[in-house]
Amino acid sequence: MQINAAVLRAADAPYTIESLDLADPGPGEVLVKIAGAGMCHTDMLGRVPGDLVAKPVVLGHEGSGVVEAVGAGVTGLTPGDHVVMSFDSCGTCDTCRTARPGACPQMMALNMLAVPLDGVPRATTGDGEAVHTRWFGQSSFASHALGTVRNVVPVTADAPLEQLGPLGCGVQTGAGSVLISLGVRAGDSIAVFGAGAVGLAAVMAARVAGATTIVAVDLHESRLDLARELGATHLLNGADDDIAGQIRAICGGEGVRYSFDTTAVPEVVSTAVASLCTTGVCGLVGVGAAEYRLDANLLLMGRTVKGIIEGDAVPHTFIPTMIELWRQGRFPFDRLITTYPLDQINQAEADTTSGKVVKPVLIP
Repeated sequence: MQINAAVLRAADAPYTIESLDLADPGPGEVLVKIAGAGMCHTDMLGRVPGDLVAKPVVLGHEGSGVVEAVGAGVTGLTPGDHVVMSFDSCGTCDTCRTARPGACPQMMALNMLAVPLDGVPRATTGDGEAVHTRWFGQSSFASHALGTVRNVVPVTADAPLEQLGPLGCGVQTGAGSVLISLGVRAGDSIAVFGAGAVGLAAVMAARVAGATTIVAVDLHESRLDLARELGATHLLNGADDDIAGQIRAICGGEGVRYSFDTTAVPEVVSTAVASLCTTGVCGLVGVGAAEYRLDANLLLMGRTVKGIIEGDAVPHTFIPTMIELWRQGRFPFDRLITTYPLDQINQAEADTTSGKVVKPVLIP
């Protein structure tokens, strides 16, 4: 079928809206008509010089929409179903079978390369040029996307479909990290570094968990104000001096039980670890290339640093949970969203980079 998609042809090029020919769904594949697609920081990996992500490519990995067709062997999904598209996983390895699909050994191959494992292109231009459309098993910056039975999650039809896409990655990462991976409980304390979509989802989840001290750290006052409205009990500007000391003071000198970094900035990560009480845990979800330098003495005192992928969540169970929390008024993720027509994707990207908006959602 013919679709419209935002194609990135070079790391330093603008997106262009192009008409592509998309293959019918094959075995295990699902064709989804996209209602909305969130733009996530991870999509910026397409901008890394050296073409880490093969070009030309359709990015986008927070799609939501309606199933139009399914391939052979697909069960549990039928045309007309409302769905959220999340990350892909193999489903057969030990980590997938123990409910940690984000740690699937094939995470890179299935999600980050945008190339089908079988090497057969799923989309081409009218001239027959192959365009990569397997970014996170979906490439949802388009009118239609091919997903898999592993990463297409059915949801109730009464939820706001256009806005559900961010639950597939960014919001899931923040909320899942707090509720599942870190296991924040009532009465706990947590410091969240970076009040973007992931960090603000973490703030909302910490409130859901019953944390009594929720510290938000960011450079943008507007985001700190939003963090307060969403549940943060304390706000700190990341440009201030001795952030770790201020956080320890908030907690009576002992530090927080949990810290959570979304920035991948080495100095911020060091501060997040220094903010912990002894035996505290720091979760890292930021994507970056710089090495971290940590104080060995802090770790020897019992502190733990753990990397977290997708919140250690199982999308098929956690996405419906987030929707139910939203329905109850306890998880207002929709307050993070600003919508743009798909053909304004370059403006949406600029507004994200500048910090003007928290979570753009593109509407085909």
